[in-house]
Amino acid sequence: MSIIRLISGVISPTRLAARLARWSQLPLRLIVGYGFIAHGYAKIAKHPENFAAILHALNVPAPHFMAWATIAIELLGGFAILVGAFVPLVTIPMVAVLLVAVFTVHLPFGFTSIKLMAVTSSGPQFGPPGYETDLLYLACLAALVFRGAGPLSIDNLLPWPKARVDTAA
Repeated sequence: MSIIRLISGVISPTRLAARLARWSQLPLRLIVGYGFIAHGYAKIAKHPENFAAILHALNVPAPHFMAWATIAIELLGGFAILVGAFVPLVTIPMVAVLLVAVFTVHLPFGFTSIKLMAVTSSGPQFGPPGYETDLLYLACLAALVFRGAGPLSIDNLLPWPKARVDTAA
């Protein structure tokens, strides 16, 4: 019986979770930061004028300005999240971009982001994406704001008050 108690004390899921909890923000930062950078880069690679035309078709005011603003938010905000710099501040425009995407593009297509329509000889064919991925990004950004940027972040090096994380619950 004592060997079981010893093993459970060493690899207890509760203790392991408590030890690793401080690192939970790192994968969130990496995927959200990279995701935003990838989306911003795709808009640059496919020419910002094309993205402005899409925004114009969606009746977004000042489509050229909004295209460049969105690209800047995605690239700069994504980089800031990736390195954990000024997370509460850069989250605000990033949330705005996500909400605009939800309400102008994805909402009519429902929740699910992946809609397999058919499988043809050229591969799978997908329908338009819903707002699921946008909600996941919003949840990750909220977690980063509420818990802080975590270790290996620029915010952790800056002299302002850190988010207090209660791991006792």
